[in-house]
Amino acid sequence: MVAIKKHAERVAIEGLGWLLVLVGIAALVLPGPGLLALFAGMALLATQYDWAERRLDPVRKAAFKTAADGVKTLPRIIMSVLFSIGLMAFGVVWGIHPTTPSWWPIADKWWLIGGWGTGGTLIGSGLIALGMIIYSYKTFRPQTNIKTKH
Repeated sequence: MVAIKKHAERVAIEGLGWLLVLVGIAALVLPGPGLLALFAGMALLATQYDWAERRLDPVRKAAFKTAADGVKTLPRIIMSVLFSIGLMAFGVVWGIHPTTPSWWPIADKWWLIGGWGTGGTLIGSGLIALGMIIYSYKTFRPQTNIKTKH
């Protein structure tokens, strides 16, 4: 029984690790925190494989550098937040699936394919992005301690 539990745990860790690696690779070109997802997947795989452990540090450095750069200036933070909110708004529009506009050049059946499945994924991506912005802000943005005189 212990062996089955241990095997199931290993399969779950590896499965989640590979899933995060694939999502991270996809998010390098799609909206989302690609390097951070890639790092998370590699960190899980590093618990099981030496090759992943050897490659973990460069991915960690790149992910944290990108996260720190993303919150370096106020305009970057504002743009990131607006993009995340826009992504979620687009997900709502996609889910509601408004009627096909007159300017749409191809068949109506190709307008916003997927409905709430796709819309929910976009909303989830926006929420994850907002969470990563908050994490990056708290972790990498220098905090100033304002002391007041009494």
